[in-house]
Amino acid sequence: MDLVIRDVRVVDGTGGASCRADVGITGGRIAEIRRDGPALGGRRVLDAGGLALAPGFIDMHAHSDLALLRDPDHSAKAAQGVTLEVVGQDGLSYAPVDDRTLAEVRRAITGWNGHGDDIDFTWRSVGGYLDRLDQGIAVNAAYLIPQGTVRMLAVGWEDRAATPGELDRMRRLVADGMREGAVGMSSGLTYTPGMYAEDAELTELCRVVAEYGGYYCPHHRSYGAGALQAYEEMVALTREARCPLHLAHATMNFGVNKGRAPDLLALLDGALAEGADITLDTYPYTPGCTTLVAMLPSWAGEGGPEAVLARLRDDTVAERIRHAMEVVGADGCHGVPIEWDTIEISGVSDPALAPYVGSTVQASADLRGEAPWTTARRLLLDDRLGCTILQHVGHEENVRAIMRHRVHTGGSDGILQGTKPHPRAYGTFPHYLGHYVRELGVLSLEECVAHLTGRPAARLRLPDRGLVREGYRADLVLFDPSTVAAGSTFEDPRRLPAGLPHVLIDGRFVVEDGRRTDVLAGRAVRRTPR
Repeated sequence: MDLVIRDVRVVDGTGGASCRADVGITGGRIAEIRRDGPALGGRRVLDAGGLALAPGFIDMHAHSDLALLRDPDHSAKAAQGVTLEVVGQDGLSYAPVDDRTLAEVRRAITGWNGHGDDIDFTWRSVGGYLDRLDQGIAVNAAYLIPQGTVRMLAVGWEDRAATPGELDRMRRLVADGMREGAVGMSSGLTYTPGMYAEDAELTELCRVVAEYGGYYCPHHRSYGAGALQAYEEMVALTREARCPLHLAHATMNFGVNKGRAPDLLALLDGALAEGADITLDTYPYTPGCTTLVAMLPSWAGEGGPEAVLARLRDDTVAERIRHAMEVVGADGCHGVPIEWDTIEISGVSDPALAPYVGSTVQASADLRGEAPWTTARRLLLDDRLGCTILQHVGHEENVRAIMRHRVHTGGSDGILQGTKPHPRAYGTFPHYLGHYVRELGVLSLEECVAHLTGRPAARLRLPDRGLVREGYRADLVLFDPSTVAAGSTFEDPRRLPAGLPHVLIDGRFVVEDGRRTDVLAGRAVRRTPR
């Protein structure tokens, strides 16, 4: 054996009972799991001393599209035990693009991934992006075709139905991306321009995804007012398209949904009983995280980022935007009138605006003696739409109820930009294990590991990942169940976790004795052909 991990508690990712064993690794794969008999021998032996050994964690909702390229260390995820991230989320990412669209999408999601001035955008296709990842990254990555970017290419930023010719082009773009290795398609149906697509258009694109064995991952049209109807819409749409459905960050937020997680779970249970193929992901925190510009009504986003800025500069139009947000409830804010004391500025692109970070819009406005919309409008204009926010609108009882469900998986939704990012970016997986398993007992250790490994691997149709099983890739994490914990907090969001001393990808240590090595063992994980 190249490596033997001796005397380890194997938590294999199936949800079944754990067991003590020696695990031998050769050629980057698990060669033997020996529960009885003489100890395994190898060229290197790691005495685990009863640490838990699990498959590497799979982050089903990541925003590391550019971070994987700019940050070889990427300890935000590697130190959590994440060995695979799914990027291309929420309908907006960097492939497929042309020169015009690339410039537009870089502007649109600066708050998620930065300007990208430090990235050499040599690719334009999905396959080109995956090839770039194959040059060596910290952890593995799979890619979802972003439906909003596809619509940008074919239709632009107009709020209208696609023409038959435009729909045909979108079908071809999705088919190309699937052939090149994408695992499915994402949407951001509260983000422009993806939110301008009608259900019939989305259904046609989902049919293409299904033909290639992928899945649809929507950030659906509302997590606030009308959230349950938005979930029903996605279930019905994918049933019509005969496409597997994975619900992104499947929360029930805002005051209108307090205590309503059982309604969502009943909807899902009914669909599952009828044969629907549905999974979901959540992060184990109550606040959400996005960009401030995402809170605006959809009509304000028509035409792209420069058109948004022009509307914000116009006093008359800006007043219409304020009224939609504060009185009516903008679709960008999930149909709920915005509460400025729940909107915390977490990051800005312009360093001169740093004093706003860490305060709510309401608190900043009070400090300046002005209305909160005045503060928000100034931030949007001065930061050229680049500021990110935390939105404190979640409910702990909903978080716990949803994470118990049998189709639940873990996803950080981690945005790594900003001075004060959401702690989920650095803490999601140890927070599940430390807080919700050890401290609260919401899930057993074996159940939780299955939610974070075997179940997402099955959704991604990975034939040799997600389980501790002979013949599988040695993407593994060793952790101490008695001490594992998220280090990140809302006050100190980039602190690394505790209790995860070793992480391996293809049998190579990317974290060893709690320290990040210089190994870049990650590669693109492409869709497995049927």
